[in-house]
Amino acid sequence: MNKIVLAVVGLVSIGILVYALQGGESEEDYTERILQERENIRNFLRGSDESPFASDSVPFKELNYYEPDPAYQVIARLKRIEDHKLLTLPTSDGKEEKYIRYGYADFRLDDQSQRMLVLQPFEQQQPPMLFVTFADATSGEETYGGGRYLNVEMPSRTGQKSLKLDFNLAYNPYCAYNPTFSCPLPPRENVLDIPIPVGEKNFD
Repeated sequence: MNKIVLAVVGLVSIGILVYALQGGESEEDYTERILQERENIRNFLRGSDESPFASDSVPFKELNYYEPDPAYQVIARLKRIEDHKLLTLPTSDGKEEKYIRYGYADFRLDDQSQRMLVLQPFEQQQPPMLFVTFADATSGEETYGGGRYLNVEMPSRTGQKSLKLDFNLAYNPYCAYNPTFSCPLPPRENVLDIPIPVGEKNFD
């Protein structure tokens, strides 16, 4: 499941991140780009044979989002994990999925220091990207109880010590729409005490 959503959402997400890192993007342009990505995701989920809504038993309904907030774009300090050990995450249906422990992202939100584990898919996609699954204080209430996902651009330079995390791009796993899909759950390191009130909300 995760391979599909990483490939589809990641292509658009990486384009937004690269543009933003180049500078010169106004808040209005940024908001427009976020809204355009949401429309692209909507069109894919509504029309693709690989969508969790492709089954007649799960009718498509509109997705719910918070309003975009540029304050939830953060530049995190990247601390790489040199041994690249595998991490096995439990999934929503009791199975397991393997990832490579890529590094830790340290950042501040709500005037608090935060740390999340950044993962690399065991079977890498093209273009290559990193992956974060996280839960926060909104999980199980305003957002999906099993956590949300975030795609992160792979560092382009050897020794790069920062990552851009944009929580406005946080999205639901497919099992939030269709329980027949298997979705990895957040590791303990990525269960945040603070709310992240941006990105995708609960699916109705």
